[in-house]
Amino acid sequence: MKELIEEYFERNKDLMIEDIAKLVRIKSDRQEAKEGKPFGEGPAEVLAVALETASKMGFRTCNYDNYVGAIDLNDHERKLDILAHLDVVPAGNGWSITEPFEPFIRDGRIYGRGTADDKGPAVAALYAMKAVKDLNIPLKTGARLILGTDEECGSSDIRYYYGVETEAPMTFSPDTGFPVVNIEKGGLQGSFASEFEESNTTPGVSSLRSGVKSNVVPGDSIAIIEGMELDKILGYCNAVSERTGVVFELSTSGNITTVKAKGIQVHAATPGKGNNALTAMLEVLSSIPFPESEGIEKLRALNAIFPHGDWLGKSAGVAMSDELSGDLTISLNILDYDGSSLCGSFDCRAPLCATRENLVDVIRERLARHGIRLENNDMYPPHHVSGESPFVQTLLKCYELYTGNKGYCIAIGGGSYVHRLKNGVGFGCTMPGTDNNMHGADEFAVIDELVTSAKIFAQAIIEICQ
Repeated sequence: MKELIEEYFERNKDLMIEDIAKLVRIKSDRQEAKEGKPFGEGPAEVLAVALETASKMGFRTCNYDNYVGAIDLNDHERKLDILAHLDVVPAGNGWSITEPFEPFIRDGRIYGRGTADDKGPAVAALYAMKAVKDLNIPLKTGARLILGTDEECGSSDIRYYYGVETEAPMTFSPDTGFPVVNIEKGGLQGSFASEFEESNTTPGVSSLRSGVKSNVVPGDSIAIIEGMELDKILGYCNAVSERTGVVFELSTSGNITTVKAKGIQVHAATPGKGNNALTAMLEVLSSIPFPESEGIEKLRALNAIFPHGDWLGKSAGVAMSDELSGDLTISLNILDYDGSSLCGSFDCRAPLCATRENLVDVIRERLARHGIRLENNDMYPPHHVSGESPFVQTLLKCYELYTGNKGYCIAIGGGSYVHRLKNGVGFGCTMPGTDNNMHGADEFAVIDELVTSAKIFAQAIIEICQ
């Protein structure tokens, strides 16, 4: 069987990459909802193209009101669901290899937004089903590829789908990494707000804005400072830049100076891989000796609770770890300040040992000391599927067969599509040691890894459904 699958993908590798590129060209970050298109034009378009591609391969497809698309391998009772997504995070800045939605191949990699997260893996799973179909491998049960369009903004698409359909007995999502992700941290997507008396004294901060999504560490931040000489502000920026590596650009008009911070945007599940432009900006503003005001005090409070480089939550009082799921991580990702109010959000990925008392209550109290309200109180639970289950052991065996490497289970901070499914795990497509710049500039997938992933998925479908 392995030889047949290997030969199949040697013949079809180029077609698979072409179909990935076709989807990457579609700008499918969440947009304004329209009638019949709950997440806007782009997500609806990419779903239509993907389902049309599957239909031309001979699969039966179903579009669930442009929330989700489903592609069935056969007419048998489903035993396996494969859960992928076609929406992407916003393009962001700093791309140098290619433009975000212009796929480009260089040195065995395909670059573009969504190549790794999650259009490339979705197409690899589709081609895995096509391989099983084209090779006429007899199966006793069915498999379904489910393609969502709102994973990056809360997974309302999947809630819609599971309001209509039931879970398969087994589900994997090619949206994490190999070998098998069987633990996903819980945590808190924390929103906060505060209102206060506006200060008219100068110098002062009239506005600060940063962030694109609550689950993305921001690579950009912009602040407006009034009544201070550019050279003085530049000195504070240079000092912070030297400590953090974040670059600051300044421009002035009259007594107003615009300060722009350039960091590195990354997924909030791995904040240590990025360089948070928002927390660096807060460090600059907190270091400047502005006249005391409620607004300045609150900015300094946020800087103290979420200092630059502290993604383990030590200053917030929530640092914790356990053997199975590892360290808590936290990042301040969105802030909007206008001199008389502020609102923002942080992303916390918490290990199995986290509770409402040692996480939510602690952060709420820290913010409340400075008159900042935590607007939401509910942490989402962690997800854990036993690594000894027959399902996980089957997936590990398939991984070992095509990589020659020992399979093992891992825990991640990211909350994937399977987080709330009873028997769902992460399985692919990123291989150990590969960093595809997911959610950052110059996102890429290694082509050989995508092909190997498709082979592994094909074997897994056969092992589970035969």
